[in-house]
Amino acid sequence: MGEPGTKEILSLEELEASVGLRTGRKHILSILVENKPGVLTRIAGLFARRGFNIDTLAVGPTDDPTLSRITITLDGATHPIDQVTKQLHKLVNVIKIRDLEPTETVARELALFKVAADGSTRAEVMQMVEIFRGKIIDVSKRSVIIEVTGSWDKIEAFERMVRPFGLIEMARTGEIAISRGRGET
Repeated sequence: MGEPGTKEILSLEELEASVGLRTGRKHILSILVENKPGVLTRIAGLFARRGFNIDTLAVGPTDDPTLSRITITLDGATHPIDQVTKQLHKLVNVIKIRDLEPTETVARELALFKVAADGSTRAEVMQMVEIFRGKIIDVSKRSVIIEVTGSWDKIEAFERMVRPFGLIEMARTGEIAISRGRGET
């Protein structure tokens, strides 16, 4: 790698290695699967064997009780996604896979935050909750539990805003997504 102030050109790999950048497109995979034991294990194992790091993973039932939807988000910079989707199609219990385009998708995440909020800071914390359209779902003498739903960016921004008050604990669901328009995801 070049010294500071030199005009040596860096490759993308060198740049990523030097600062830990993630430059790939965020992939949101929506995978429709049979609702059977072991399906999630096989899918997660396929990603692990190929060196993928799954950013978020959410699984839930669909309108058909025999099917479940798995939503996986990951960064496309580290590995090309095409090969893994081809191999997912080969799994017996996988019905349908879509790599959702972020601009054509509605994606949401739910997060719960336990924040220190005694008498002197409670009003400020409640104001922050209102600004982010969150809900206070539990109150104790020294803390509040807050529910925030929204995009990944909104959840991250809320976390940054309440951390100075004393973030005691946080739990996040991972993103779920559905494509815009009339077509099925």
